[in-house]
Amino acid sequence: MITKQHGPVIFIDDDEEVRISGAQALELEGFEVIALDSAHTALEHISVAWPGIIVSDVKMPTMSGMDLLDRVTTIDQDLPVVLITGHGDISLAVEAIHAGAYDFIEKPADMERLIDTVHRALEKRALILENRMLRQRSENLGNEIGGRIIGITPAMMTLRQTTLDLADTDVDVLILGETGTGKELVARCLHDFGSRRKSRFVALNCGALPESVIESELFGHEAGAFTGATKQRIGKIEYAEGGTLFLDEVESMPPAIQVRFLRVLQERKIERLGGNDPIAVDIRVIAASKESLLDLSTDGSFREDLYYRLHVASLSLPPLRDRPEDIPILFSLFVENASERFRRPLPELDDTMMRYLLAQSWAGNVRELRNVAERFVLGMPVSGARDSTPQNQKEPEVLTDKVSAFERETIRAAMIRNSGRVGKTAEALGIPRKRLYLRMQKYGLDPDQFK
Repeated sequence: MITKQHGPVIFIDDDEEVRISGAQALELEGFEVIALDSAHTALEHISVAWPGIIVSDVKMPTMSGMDLLDRVTTIDQDLPVVLITGHGDISLAVEAIHAGAYDFIEKPADMERLIDTVHRALEKRALILENRMLRQRSENLGNEIGGRIIGITPAMMTLRQTTLDLADTDVDVLILGETGTGKELVARCLHDFGSRRKSRFVALNCGALPESVIESELFGHEAGAFTGATKQRIGKIEYAEGGTLFLDEVESMPPAIQVRFLRVLQERKIERLGGNDPIAVDIRVIAASKESLLDLSTDGSFREDLYYRLHVASLSLPPLRDRPEDIPILFSLFVENASERFRRPLPELDDTMMRYLLAQSWAGNVRELRNVAERFVLGMPVSGARDSTPQNQKEPEVLTDKVSAFERETIRAAMIRNSGRVGKTAEALGIPRKRLYLRMQKYGLDPDQFK
């Protein structure tokens, strides 16, 4: 029984006898062969995703092998082309290789060498296409919201969908969440998946700047507006023209600046410090706060009218302690990323580590979890993880079992809903395909059983 090799082989020769004998020799080795008498016809078969290779005679009427090579490279420069000639022209061989030919074989072709060359060329083609696919998956992961806002809990699934829904609008958004929950990440997703994604995303942390500086940072200034203002400078609002302005820790915005910014939201106009002329701005505003702006407006520390202007639409980010099912997923991801970034071997995640992780309150939320993952990869001490068992050991053990059972059932149910399609299931769960495969292996789930 002949085993088919991966990828077809187009074999071109205008000499019928040579064409038939060459094709037969390759077919006997298990190759799928498309025998053609014209290079023109070959071009109809190939594309940038075509998995095969081309073996062609050089001297042919209407279109030579060299002309074919030139045409092929314009379609896909990585598609292997093997040229055969009976003229023994060394300079032609050199020219062909320089032009991008995979190899050059003289007539009468040594069948053993031809078969070996075809084997190697097809392996190269398969590797090229696989690398392209992996690279595309990696790019797609960054382009898919499930690869950025990660989690399998209902709260995170809802957050992903709502973020996508709001991204399609141009409405201002208020993001609420504790420190480290990923407010800027969500803000970037609102920008990257919306109509303003080709314009700037401009971020400003209102809590990181003194009151004397924040006004100039936001609104810009004219030359001579104050001591040291030697030239005109545009502010963050103006710089974000056409794009998105992200104001983190907006609750820290000084009262006087709140008044000025309220006008920006109402009129979409600014005046630079020291200037008199209003400047129209086209921006989307996304604000974030770790405190309730409604409560702050009630006690008078934040303007009520500004709160309602910012609160056209809102997103609430759950703290990590309220979604323990996501902790193993996030930690594993952070460990893998840190291992790659620091070029360290991937450490084993044992039950002791998982019990420790699930026992923590995570005041710093996802940011704190990432820091722990990085210390773990670097071999630095992670308090309680290896040298001691947390005091509340029993509860984490129970919770670990619950988390595992929940995760397995969630994956199983999602696979059923998606008829065993791994890609669709990974997208629905908001995790990378590779991670889903690893989880399914862990829980003994076979994709075929759901089809």
